[in-house]
Amino acid sequence: MDRLKRVAWGRVATMTVGAICLGYAPIAMTELWPYARPGAPAFGEWLLGKAVSPGYVAEALATRIEPYRRSLVPLIVHSVLGGALMLLGPVQLLSAVRRRIRLHRAVGVAYAVTVYVSMAGAAVYLARTAPRDAFDGASFWLVLATILVGTVLSVTFGVLAAVGRLPDVHQRWMLLCYGYLMTAPLLRLEWGALPWILPDGLSMEEVNRVAIMHLGSVVVFGALLASRSLDRRASHPSDAARATWAPWPILALAHLAGVAALVWIGRAFWEYGAEGRRLFAAFLLPYAATYVVMAVRQRLAGRRGRPWAREEWRLHLIALCLAPAFSVAATLSFERFMALDGLTALSAGVGIGTGVLAFAATTAVSLRVLYAREVARREALTAGSPPSETATSGLARI
Repeated sequence: MDRLKRVAWGRVATMTVGAICLGYAPIAMTELWPYARPGAPAFGEWLLGKAVSPGYVAEALATRIEPYRRSLVPLIVHSVLGGALMLLGPVQLLSAVRRRIRLHRAVGVAYAVTVYVSMAGAAVYLARTAPRDAFDGASFWLVLATILVGTVLSVTFGVLAAVGRLPDVHQRWMLLCYGYLMTAPLLRLEWGALPWILPDGLSMEEVNRVAIMHLGSVVVFGALLASRSLDRRASHPSDAARATWAPWPILALAHLAGVAALVWIGRAFWEYGAEGRRLFAAFLLPYAATYVVMAVRQRLAGRRGRPWAREEWRLHLIALCLAPAFSVAATLSFERFMALDGLTALSAGVGIGTGVLAFAATTAVSLRVLYAREVARREALTAGSPPSETATSGLARI
């Protein structure tokens, strides 16, 4: 019964993500046409105008004309290829699940190249645009830059893992990469949904500020759920791999640091009145939901005798607890070294915290697999037999 439930939820999640990607692809590819040729069709603007109001869209996009025109060609490259990535991603996932190796490799090469070229276009735009001229100011510029770096690094580590024949490490990095890319369509969905959920006459820039409080948390959590659903191993073959890297003392210290940082963040947001409280709620509610799921899952995995699943959940749980502490440090750094005002620095710090720490947790999980692989190889040599495929690369196989 549990397996049937997992399969059902997995199919629903896959179909939902696929539908979002297919729907967003033409929106991304045509989003910047009106800036190159006034009056050109833009499906995203039309849909958003229908969902909220034409004035809501026109007010926001009027401020984008000059910043976008300064980097129009790189932005068009970025958006068109970003739309292509929305189509390549589901193909990659389905080909991996169905074990169509040749198709998976061919599409994977195209995917990686497309990521690099698309992110190069985004990098040119960010380099030519002052942080204050970004859509939502410096906070959004910093969030975009962080997503860009995370996307490029995750696809790079994913390619290196594939070359090194570590399929589950490869899978985790590619899912994290796609999670970062999913911030784009999810942000557009929030542009249309949040004005109905928060009917305070908010502008798109204000809605944008609310959205970046939790988008990073949502997408990296989705990547973790996908990774865990595809990895059904109870444990690694190596005894050393079962020795936890996340003992209870470290978990407890991470919780203490997280609680202290959350209190600091909450008090800081509270100083900015209604807007600050709205932003703090937009961050805290998804964060709390993510924490509950991770805490429950790691405990259930332990009770069911699945040490590897528990280990991965626990490593990510520690990272989640430390994310607010990272956000505090980032906020103070942005205030001091970029001379940002308090609310802007705080929004940027909170906006990037969970995504950056999820990257750190994925790195820890990858090192864990590499360590187990090396231990298995040495154990095989000590036993007097040559290292088998299972003891080396097969250790990471799903």
